[in-house]
Amino acid sequence: MTFPERRLRRLRRTPALRRLVAEYRVTVDDLIAPLFVKEGIDTPEPVASMPGVVQHTQESLRKEVRALCDLGVPGVMIFGVPAHKDARGTQADAADGVVQIALRNLRDEVGDALVLMVDDCLDEYTDHGHCGIVSAEGEVDNDATLERYASIAVAQADAGADVIAPSGMMDGQVSAIRAALDETGHTTTPILAYAAKYASALYGPFRDAAECAPQFGDRRGYQMDPANAREALVEVALDVAEGADMVMIKPALAYLDVIAEVRAAFDVPVAAYHVSGEYAMVKAAAQLGWIDGEAVALEHLLAIKRAGAEMILTYFAREFAEAL
Repeated sequence: MTFPERRLRRLRRTPALRRLVAEYRVTVDDLIAPLFVKEGIDTPEPVASMPGVVQHTQESLRKEVRALCDLGVPGVMIFGVPAHKDARGTQADAADGVVQIALRNLRDEVGDALVLMVDDCLDEYTDHGHCGIVSAEGEVDNDATLERYASIAVAQADAGADVIAPSGMMDGQVSAIRAALDETGHTTTPILAYAAKYASALYGPFRDAAECAPQFGDRRGYQMDPANAREALVEVALDVAEGADMVMIKPALAYLDVIAEVRAAFDVPVAAYHVSGEYAMVKAAAQLGWIDGEAVALEHLLAIKRAGAEMILTYFAREFAEAL
């Protein structure tokens, strides 16, 4: 065995040596916890396809965010599940909407100790389940949807959101939201753009949690084709040019190459969403005893960090924080 090979083996000999020379580490500071708050329920409702994840009441959400804050998790992403849905998703920007109430409660609870991020989209709020306004022809109307996203962003910022995260993949969504925020005095509110969101088969459990499965068709006409990587760089460039302060790649594990290319090409913070299907597969296999769930989850998060993401949205956030 040659000298370089011996050196590599020597540095792997003990856990302490391996820790000392580790190139990457996932820490609590890297994590954002996605959370669901549902209107009209008295107790948290478990999401069957996502073991350990619940649809929160306002009170249980407050307690969960307080616990995450105390564990050192720096941010949460809030998704709302309203009691009433309609074609325009009118509850998305209502002053008494489920997310706006949650934001005001959470701001009172944690102040500025934790970053309150919020999803700006319509799929959770529309009766058809699409991310935008649907035309008479059954197509998502991009420009009409931008008006809704802008109004939602202002309502969320008024309620106390620290970061607005548009996830609908509408053309021009960042520009429309930035203009609306600036015009209403929210010039310091940053935008985390879901810049490269793929039309993935890994979102099924999320749609159970957010109750937002499309009632007809699919979202392939506005979300990205999983076959395309170069296109992601164009989408990110457009969002950054429109004023995005941070960008998101979603999903994470199946798109590590995209995360790496975006990280190399742009000088803005890069987030990656370890999505519901990626979480559910680990949980299911662990429950069957086929894998060590905790070890696999950590390996997933390390891979995402190694690819270049500074922020990781993951349903493992609390488990990981508690294990440290």
